[in-house]
Amino acid sequence: MKDDFRQAALDYHRHPRPGKLSVEPTKSMATQRDLALAYSPGVAAACEAIAADPDAARDYTARGNLVAVISNGTAVLGLGAIGPLASKPVMEGKAVLFKKFAGIDVFDIEVDANDPERFIEVVAALEPTFGGINLEDIKAPECFVIEKALRERMAIPVFHDDQHGTAIVCAAAVRNALLLQGKSLKDVKLVTSGAGAAALACVDLLVSMGLPAENVFLTDIKGVVYEGREPDMPENLARYARRTDARTLPDVLGGADIFLGLSAPRVLKPEWLPLLADKPLILAMANPDPEIMPELVAELRPDAIVATGRSDFPNQVNNVLCFPFIFRGALDVGAREINEAMKVAAAEALAELARAEAHEVVASAYGGAIPGFGPQYIIPKPFDPRLILVIAPAVARAAMDSGVAERPIADFEAYRRELEQFAFRSGQLMRPVFELARQAPARVAYAEGEDPRVLRAAQTVIDEGLARPVLVGRRTVIAQRVRELGLRLDLDAQVEIVDPTDAAAIAPLVEIYEQLVGRRGVSRAAAVRRLTTRPTVTAAMLLRTGHVDAALVGGQGDWWRHLTYALPIIPRRQDVSRVFAMSTLILPIGPLFFCDTHVNVDPTAEQVAEMTVLAAEGVQRFGVRPKVALLSHSNFGASNSPSARKMREALALLRKRAPDLEVDGEMHADAALREALRDNLITDSRLEGAANLLIMPSLDAANISLTLLSAASDALMVGPMLVGLHKPLHVLVPAVTARGIVNMTAIATCQVSAGGE
Repeated sequence: MKDDFRQAALDYHRHPRPGKLSVEPTKSMATQRDLALAYSPGVAAACEAIAADPDAARDYTARGNLVAVISNGTAVLGLGAIGPLASKPVMEGKAVLFKKFAGIDVFDIEVDANDPERFIEVVAALEPTFGGINLEDIKAPECFVIEKALRERMAIPVFHDDQHGTAIVCAAAVRNALLLQGKSLKDVKLVTSGAGAAALACVDLLVSMGLPAENVFLTDIKGVVYEGREPDMPENLARYARRTDARTLPDVLGGADIFLGLSAPRVLKPEWLPLLADKPLILAMANPDPEIMPELVAELRPDAIVATGRSDFPNQVNNVLCFPFIFRGALDVGAREINEAMKVAAAEALAELARAEAHEVVASAYGGAIPGFGPQYIIPKPFDPRLILVIAPAVARAAMDSGVAERPIADFEAYRRELEQFAFRSGQLMRPVFELARQAPARVAYAEGEDPRVLRAAQTVIDEGLARPVLVGRRTVIAQRVRELGLRLDLDAQVEIVDPTDAAAIAPLVEIYEQLVGRRGVSRAAAVRRLTTRPTVTAAMLLRTGHVDAALVGGQGDWWRHLTYALPIIPRRQDVSRVFAMSTLILPIGPLFFCDTHVNVDPTAEQVAEMTVLAAEGVQRFGVRPKVALLSHSNFGASNSPSARKMREALALLRKRAPDLEVDGEMHADAALREALRDNLITDSRLEGAANLLIMPSLDAANISLTLLSAASDALMVGPMLVGLHKPLHVLVPAVTARGIVNMTAIATCQVSAGGE
């Protein structure tokens, strides 16, 4: 480890507060009643319910979503037996991965017990606390004894990730590599370098998936595992001991289709590579240095597929690809254990996901395009947000089918939608919008059709049936980028391309655009130039002429400039005086809508009332009942400043214009979100609970609030959404992701279904 990286790692763990975990309450503690409900006397009701029905603990406590990550520090990463205290940063790190990728809460527990029996007693006694146990960094052979004993004694899942997590990802890699190589698992020969916990778990899982046990040859530091090598050979080794005269690794490599390395650096010598079968799979998973470097394999055996344990090489075998989602599925059905059927289901789901095109989040996380399924991509990347959507349901279904699920899932489609909150934080809010968009997919123009984010979004839009994409861009560039990104877009059948460099494609738009801008000092030549060089103008004209139903422009450069290009082409509705911008933040407390975040610098009271009504209509489109707060530095008449009077006047106008709207103001932001605080200020508020639509007195206030809260909370933003236009057109911000474009596509399509804006 380089000194600067080591220091960065230490700083990361130390600042701004030590460690990587904290415990946060999930219930309000704002009032005396809250305290009485949370503790004495209210807590007694929950205790009595659990005493009567132990399974009720899943309903009244965090147990059903709580996993213990437990280690005794005897085999920590590549550091060895550094002890339980020194292992704590690793266990905290594992806990963070559970939370980040699957929303599972974790207590890390470091046990000072090298004796297996004592360790077993400590962990078994913790069963009332947890919904599952993840054993971590325990040395072999004790880990086999510990896991077996705990699985027999405990009625919750016990999973040794070092063994089974590695095995599941390894099995997925084998499944896909053999598919690419045209081989079958039942026909291949596998040779290991290493016969420890992870290697044996890999072999066991592959055998359960169809690899003949007689086709397996184990080697370890002593050489080949053969019959009679030692008088009291452990059972897990003995079942793969072969009757053979071979004694060394090269003796058994001949004709091997799979080399499985979980041992030590450089044990697979380059001169031995010719011994392997045609088109071999080399799993060189020793860390940090693999059994053989991939560049050597590429030079000497270009027909081979290589996977390692390192992130800087293709095909990283990484446990994080599976363990959070296996526990997610197991917890969600109340599984008593994680059995072989559940592990196989996870491996098959992981393999299937790798065969789909890589997700945009993956590409951005890894600094560029990710290749499609092939020798360089047989395993998904850890940041693929779809992992939970495929693995957790597969594991849950396998638990049910194998009879270990205490709480079977009745509606897997509903379950999958619930999981979307972890895959895409906008999932819950966007679900009704997506469902409505699918009913009548609209033609949507994308101004920046060459942008990789747009192309990834277009692929998702087609897959989800949300819209029919029309891409503005050079056909040759779009085709090349589709290939580079490994997308399945059929540019002739699935999308339409409007190429600005094609005079015939632009010709129908020129005359109409010239009529729009001809009396604004724009010549015909200039009109043509704008249509060929400003894709926002082209997309907006496609919308104006009815070639498309909606348009998404921008995403690059200055947001306001794109708006000024579009507004002369797509006018506002006749019944409104202004166009406004509404944005949404997806927060743990639910969605918050903000208006006006991008267009009007200092709206009048009349305009505030107008944008409130328009924004409330937009909120309803998400299936959310708008609860509106008019925000100010003043609380219910506390100030007579111009901005406070403006918000009071806006409230009076709204009472007349929209008497059924749940709205109040002017008020502080904390009063808008905390009913108890608001009730202390006034007693006749029409607003109940927390507001979800925050109307600001100025663009500065709205945009600062939006961006500050977004950055401070790491919330996901949807929008800005333009309201008040005659036809659905939205200007994307430069930071928009492919998923954000998909969200805006669904919103625009719903606007079309609603008859425009």
